Amino acid sequence: MAVLDWSQCAAVERVPGKLSGAWVLRGTRMPVATIFQNLEAGANLDDILSWFEGLDRDQVKAVIDFAAQSLEAPAPTC
Repeated sequence: MAVLDWSQCAAVERVPGKLSGAWVLRGTRMPVATIFQNLEAGANLDDILSWFEGLDRDQVKAVIDFAAQSLEAPAPTC
């Protein structure tokens, strides 16, 4: 997968010292990478939301959409 400029996605944040500076869903400790690892393993959005309590459907969907748009356009927005 191509490296994405997650700084362009309002649904995520990177905080020094929080999960070693990994990109996470804003206001959570859920790494963006975990979402995609679960999707690659065959999970769907509803599975992820049920497995990881407290996630916001719109926020997770925005992250997935951002990644999908990045495959189609050079500068996706979130």
